[in-house]
Amino acid sequence: MLFAPDTEEALEFATVLANTAPDASRSGADELATVADLARLLETCSFSGRIDRDEAEVREVRQARAQIREVWTLGRDEAVPAVNRMLREARALPYLTRHDGSDWHMHATEPDAPLAERIRVEAALALIDVIRMNETDRLRVCAADDCAGIFVDLSRNGSKRFCSVRCGNRMNMVAFRARKAGERA
Repeated sequence: MLFAPDTEEALEFATVLANTAPDASRSGADELATVADLARLLETCSFSGRIDRDEAEVREVRQARAQIREVWTLGRDEAVPAVNRMLREARALPYLTRHDGSDWHMHATEPDAPLAERIRVEAALALIDVIRMNETDRLRVCAADDCAGIFVDLSRNGSKRFCSVRCGNRMNMVAFRARKAGERA
């Protein structure tokens, strides 16, 4: 295991959220445009605590999404000020908790804090582990030419290159066709 389970969970949620952006989504549209979109996201990636279910919350979560996407692409030393800022702005105070069947894990905001703030802080706490373990190279942008999706490579050997099997298959097919065309030429 590379990271603690709650760190992996937060990193995976961050990637799902970040990949709802228009330049990274499968549809090419903003998949976090409405309250219903946010509700669907939270169904697939449960998030405990307060959820307002209004347009203001959607706007704030989109802003959190942009911050997470930005931090994801920074190098280790460049990410530190951004992560610290995310924690400072939320006045984060880490504490241990157990809830919803999960064993002891860390939170740093109260459950009644705004959803976007809790998302940013959970992502920041996970990024702290990534930075401390010098594993920022596992935070990646998809290697597919036409994809801006992000992912965390949790594989043992750290060799994952694509955000999804779909992108990997598509790029393998492109490479196969190019080889075949070269053989015919």
